[in-house]
Amino acid sequence: MSAIVISNLSHHFGRRTVLRDVSFAIAPGSFNILLGPNGAGKTTLISLLTGLYYARSGSIEVFGHSIRKRRMRALKCMGVVFQHSTLDLDLSVYENLRYQASLYGLPAAVAKERQELELARIGVADRVMDAVRKLSGGMRRRVEIAAALLQRPRLLLLDEPTVGLDVGTRRMLLSHVRRLCLEEGLTVLWATHLLDEIEPTDTVLLLHSGDLVWSGNPQGLMAMARKDNLSEAFLCLTEQETVAS
Repeated sequence: MSAIVISNLSHHFGRRTVLRDVSFAIAPGSFNILLGPNGAGKTTLISLLTGLYYARSGSIEVFGHSIRKRRMRALKCMGVVFQHSTLDLDLSVYENLRYQASLYGLPAAVAKERQELELARIGVADRVMDAVRKLSGGMRRRVEIAAALLQRPRLLLLDEPTVGLDVGTRRMLLSHVRRLCLEEGLTVLWATHLLDEIEPTDTVLLLHSGDLVWSGNPQGLMAMARKDNLSEAFLCLTEQETVAS
């Protein structure tokens, strides 16, 4: 069974087409990069995957559960880190995670154990009683990842999780999530426009102006674009309209 199967997915905001006939599948336990420039449709795709938007055309399945027909079962399979923070700035780290655990319906003892584990392994255990507004942007992202993992999801969705963060923090977050994928079999869909976050073993899903223009490994992407490096291939496939004009 695939972790995600998206078939002929299209979405519109008024007369503007945001996604156009997108289809792909990703394997369980794989690390997948949803790549694209700003405005490509990455956030819309994740919003459709999480049920925030209703998919009017096409279908989405998460571990065999249709987002349209079996939404709650699909959502129980996933943890999400949205592009914009969902933390309450005036609550402590502990209070934010306790609230998240209550949304998942976790018993208090289980929630406490998981909170301590996730915060410790992502390096925030010593800030547990601090108000979130006192944390740096990188620390807040760590807390959001910990919160997304409380219900033990099989799939982790992250929408531009490292935008605005320093290089060291970006590398730390990537390393942490990649380790979860490798050691625990977590399936990851990591949306980004930053090419240095891609590794040769990743599956790349390249969106441009609402179209999925590539699905496969980075080497295949470079071969299709007939370029020697990923940066040139990315520019070739996402700036053709600009070059042509």
